[in-house]
This record gives sequence, C-alpha cells and structure tokens, in this order.
Amino acid sequence: MSQLNPTVSGPMTGTAVTPVAIPVRELAPWALFAALLAVVVTYFVGAEQGAFSLFAGSDVHEWVHDGRHLLGFPCH
Repeated sequence: MSQLNPTVSGPMTGTAVTPVAIPVRELAPWALFAALLAVVVTYFVGAEQGAFSLFAGSDVHEWVHDGRHLLGFPCH
C-alpha cells in the first residue's frame, strides 16, 4: 500500500472567506492624486496650445495630437 503525499490537500472543507475592508481614509489621498493627475492629463491633451497654453511652440500639441482626435477635441 502506498502512502499519500502530505502536500496534496483533500476535498474542500467549506471554510468561509471573509472580505477585507478597504479603509476610505487610506484610499482618499490616492483617489485625490489620481483625479488631479487625470485633470492635468486632460488639460494637456485638450487645451494646451490653445488660448490657455503654458508652453510656447507646438511641441506639446504634436505629442498629444492623436489623443486630441481620439477624445473628440478639435484642434484644426
């Protein structure tokens, strides 16, 4: 008679899995950072090189040109 391998588990025993609570106070700063980053990216894609441009020249416009069209911003 052969011995069973001790590393192999048997049938599932029906143990319950408890959900992990995500504390909102720890998540809030990261959510705020992500929202601020999204606003900055949207500004550079949508408004830079327009009436409110921060940088002279058309370098930023050329880098985000296809993104402007993809998101529906008119540029020419």
